[in-house]
Amino acid sequence: MTSTLIERPTERSLVSRFRPKLETLPTLAAMVIFVAMIIYGEVAYGRIVQFSTISNLFINNAYLIILAVGLTFVILTGGIDLSVGAVIAISSLVGVMLANAGWNPLVVIVLMILIGSVFGLASGILIQYFNVQPFIATLAMMFLARGLASILSTTPERLDDDSPIRSLSTEWKIIDGPKINDLVVTPNVLIAVLVVIIAFFVLHRTRLGRTVYAIGGSEQSALLMGLPVVRTKLAIYIISGTLAGLAAVVYTSKLGIAQNITGVGWELDAIAAVIIGGTLLTGGAGFVLGSVVGALVLGLMNVLITRDGSIPPEATTIITGGILLVFVLLQRLVVSRKRKT
Repeated sequence: MTSTLIERPTERSLVSRFRPKLETLPTLAAMVIFVAMIIYGEVAYGRIVQFSTISNLFINNAYLIILAVGLTFVILTGGIDLSVGAVIAISSLVGVMLANAGWNPLVVIVLMILIGSVFGLASGILIQYFNVQPFIATLAMMFLARGLASILSTTPERLDDDSPIRSLSTEWKIIDGPKINDLVVTPNVLIAVLVVIIAFFVLHRTRLGRTVYAIGGSEQSALLMGLPVVRTKLAIYIISGTLAGLAAVVYTSKLGIAQNITGVGWELDAIAAVIIGGTLLTGGAGFVLGSVVGALVLGLMNVLITRDGSIPPEATTIITGGILLVFVLLQRLVVSRKRKT
């Protein structure tokens, strides 16, 4: 009898140790969907599980991964940033014009990133010191950035092919596969990976990260605990804007074209990636790696639609909306279960 009583708590602790937490369910669901999409694509179309597909998935979505990382910080606090797509437009236009005018490429890249930082700082000031709702503040920054981009140019600006900025999209062969099935990376992909690693470290190993999660859980409680709420909320919008500027560098180096309409709707794609990746819209729970998975889900969905050929490109938004709705409902379930416990 005694041994039985001793074993039961041990068994219960083992079960609880391997049982997933409620907060991780949306992220686990995103990973399951990603794997299911790979299996479906391989069975239905073939040539999905190969080096070239993996390479293109990361190369084509490096800018989206960077955007999603920045928005993860914002959404974790219960905020939103609608300005990132427009920031990419103004930043890329300024960068291409200055690069073509003969400016030092490194200076141009730094300026492109700083433009994003300035817009992020402006959003943070409006939100924190003027009590403007994040939706309204970042919407205003979106219109401002888009308007400035339209003033600069209403026609596409092409980056010179010999510009050193284009070297960021140079492909490096890692594995030489059969025919064109090679595993390749670009400096842009490495930049995106570095951003993810730094963001993961900041959110899970620093005081700033702990404060971000605390604000999302309860901003009032975070204030009562003496956490630097004001400084942190300013920081997250600066981070989001800065990463939008970096995403502009990555995207511009890849395509070599900047337009005033660049980035239209990209903020919604990034928000969708973050939500699909498991970050709660209410804040307080989520993972950077989940946002990466969410971005890859959206990227793989485009690959499968292209491979199918019979699905019109317009259906992409419908499918994205359906997936997003499923994850929002899953989040509601998680939140309601947390309140009960």
